[in-house]
Amino acid sequence: MLLATAVLAGPAYGQSPGQSPGKPPAPQTGNEVACGPLKGESSRKDSTSQWTISSPSGKTTETGILKSGPRFECLDGAILTLEFASTAGHGVFEAYFPDGSIISYGRQQIDRRGARFVLPIQAKARIAAQWRAAFDYHCKLDMPADPILASARADCIR
Repeated sequence: MLLATAVLAGPAYGQSPGQSPGKPPAPQTGNEVACGPLKGESSRKDSTSQWTISSPSGKTTETGILKSGPRFECLDGAILTLEFASTAGHGVFEAYFPDGSIISYGRQQIDRRGARFVLPIQAKARIAAQWRAAFDYHCKLDMPADPILASARADCIR
């Protein structure tokens, strides 16, 4: 009887929590978004997140311990956005464009209205003309080093 108990208990030894005998371990959580020529992939193992952005010019991989994210989204079938928050609570928003350009802002500088991202108006000049319409713009971030031009204020939402 003791031998039978040891044999039957054998497969359970060394299993991770929640794993049933005879079944493979649960897959790691992950996220993958293809967006035109861009691709975002993320995975999480224990408390560490890893994310990779692939573009025609190459791959960039980052690793960190995050409070939330990374979260990818595809805008207009061409712009890959990435959002995450560090364990210190600092949010980051990045937008990757097919031409290889990237814009990045702290999450407190970005608004979200429904399905649209609202960026500082200063970002509009840094985005190629064909992708500017994918975003709305606000005039809340007027700084001496990056002032809002009077001519740009007409493009700000209220």
